[in-house]
Amino acid sequence: MSSPADFYNSLPPVSKSFGTLCVLTTLGYQLGVIKAEWLLLDFALVASKFQIWRLLTNFIFLGPFSMQFGVRILMIAKYGVQLEKGPFDKRTADFVWMFIVSMVTLLAMALALPTIRFYVGHALVFMLLYVWSREFANARVSLMGLVTLQGFWLPWALLAVNTMFGHPFLVDLLGIVVGHFYYFLTVLHPQATGHSYLKTPRWVHQLVARWPRPQAPSTQTTVSAGARTAFSGRSYRLNQ
Repeated sequence: MSSPADFYNSLPPVSKSFGTLCVLTTLGYQLGVIKAEWLLLDFALVASKFQIWRLLTNFIFLGPFSMQFGVRILMIAKYGVQLEKGPFDKRTADFVWMFIVSMVTLLAMALALPTIRFYVGHALVFMLLYVWSREFANARVSLMGLVTLQGFWLPWALLAVNTMFGHPFLVDLLGIVVGHFYYFLTVLHPQATGHSYLKTPRWVHQLVARWPRPQAPSTQTTVSAGARTAFSGRSYRLNQ
């Protein structure tokens, strides 16, 4: 059995980096090293005091350690990793581009809807979940050990559960909207018309090419073909 360090090193780079940054940011907040007001999105401070880092740090702060925080980290570890090892295998640049497009879209939405500015990171995680639900639409998943449903319905089921537990409804819904925006423009629309409007730029490929390669795991978990959606694989060739 591999050690926790071996498991961590075997994780794909983008999901691992995103999850690690979220954990470290919250750890710094809990220890008093980082203040929340330094991280949260404030367009006024970005414009007047040139605090550009807020355009990025708001995505990696998921709040203090809590049940909600733990659930979001598990979503990154499960759904983000499955995406990166499955549909986005050997397509790291496309996976990075998905994050970039989603972050820019969420920033534009936050500019129009000031009430969601403190929760944009949560919406980004829900974007991952929605894209996973389209790529693994036929996967069977258990919701809190009570209900088994198809992967396609998981974002909507979690949206309902989170709303019942008091999490802002609009935040998760915007994550779904952004996820659908990306999936529609990179998979559904090109499949129907043959035109792609979100082709991964060359500079993203060049950036990713400089990254160190992750260590290969000793054993690799694969997803059965029956767990793949009818659209699965259609996005493979679009952004290469």
